[in-house]
Amino acid sequence: MQSLSPSSSINLKSIIRTRSMSPTYRVRPNRLVIQCAYQYDSASTAAASANFNLCGGVGCNRADWQSACAILASKVVSQQQDTEKSGNADITAVNGHKTLDLVPIENRPKPLTITDLSPAPMHGSQLRVAYQGVPGAYSEAAAGKAYPNCEAIPCDQFEVAFQAVELWIADRAVLPVENSLGGSIHRNYDLLLRHRLHIVGEVQLPVHHCLLALPGVRKEYLSRVISHPQALAQCELTLTKLGLNVTREAVDDTAGAAEFVAANNLRDTAAIASARAAELYGLQILADGIQDDSSNLTRFVMLAREPIIPRTDRPFKTSIVFAHDKGTSVLFKVLSAFAFRNISLTKIESRPHRNRPIRLVDDANVGTAKHFEYMFYIDFEASMAEVRAQNALAEVQEFTSFLRVLGSYPMDMTPWKWFGAGKDEISKFRDKIEYDDLFT
Repeated sequence: MQSLSPSSSINLKSIIRTRSMSPTYRVRPNRLVIQCAYQYDSASTAAASANFNLCGGVGCNRADWQSACAILASKVVSQQQDTEKSGNADITAVNGHKTLDLVPIENRPKPLTITDLSPAPMHGSQLRVAYQGVPGAYSEAAAGKAYPNCEAIPCDQFEVAFQAVELWIADRAVLPVENSLGGSIHRNYDLLLRHRLHIVGEVQLPVHHCLLALPGVRKEYLSRVISHPQALAQCELTLTKLGLNVTREAVDDTAGAAEFVAANNLRDTAAIASARAAELYGLQILADGIQDDSSNLTRFVMLAREPIIPRTDRPFKTSIVFAHDKGTSVLFKVLSAFAFRNISLTKIESRPHRNRPIRLVDDANVGTAKHFEYMFYIDFEASMAEVRAQNALAEVQEFTSFLRVLGSYPMDMTPWKWFGAGKDEISKFRDKIEYDDLFT
């Protein structure tokens, strides 16, 4: 028998062809060494050593090598079967050692989807609505009218209510912007421009003021009346007619005044607030309906992080703010853009421009007479879904240096029906509002 050294050049085809024509040839086995990154465990090592002698990791002859391979193969098959029985078929093992400490796929947390990141429901019992004041405030009542059964969140300042919505602590904010007697709440107009929230609706609430005091206190004992500045102004004539020789002191809100009287047991002080505030804080009503005008209304706006989609199937209102630097003639052109399209303006409010308060009169910028620069807030009766409103704003933009749409939202058509109406009638009017389908 002819033997070949491992270093010889071997042509396998020639060997097979030669073996069929000549005596048998055998290739001398060279020592083979299999290196593995994982060591055998004690059980597999004992089983292997019982059948062959280890020489560098494998037997010295072909028979021993084949025996070692068979034992190793049976060991791997056995481990795979055990793994499948234990329900962790996805966890692989090599020589009895797990490659990774994996978690079964069914137990892993699912990735977030767009539905997981969507805002809270637009309407219903889960809606969180921020308002300025304490429980019993008119703003809380407005929030309840705008979003029945909502979770009302009191805030100590208007700024806090804006931030509550921006930081996702609340879903909506309901804040007053004007009163039929006291006029505009300028603070909230400034905050509308400072923050990036959108007006998504309005609600108008009748204001019914009451004179509240601790139980057993008579009007003759009073030396002071506290309330919100607007409430004090709205009841000035009536307080005089009641013959009260009292000082007026302003506080942050009406319900807060009632809470302050009750918490400090002030028997010489009365508060102007709602009848609900009297019920909440255990006060008695000394005088009911003390507002100077019985048709006293406050208009609130509902704010959200995202605008609603304008529609044309119901009356809509749009609020904008703009600035210009070309004098009063530009203001006339802006207003004409609405007049020519038969769009009614329901409000126009001017506020001094904070960043540019002064404007020189003459074009040469050398004059001495100066005027304030103003921001103009305008509400008009049209939806941004209407072509006439879109064309009007396109024309307004040509004459202004700054223009921003604060919101296009459905008008509140119900509050005037509330005067003299019973609870059943009020419920019917509230049902007609149907705010739910505005967001579908």
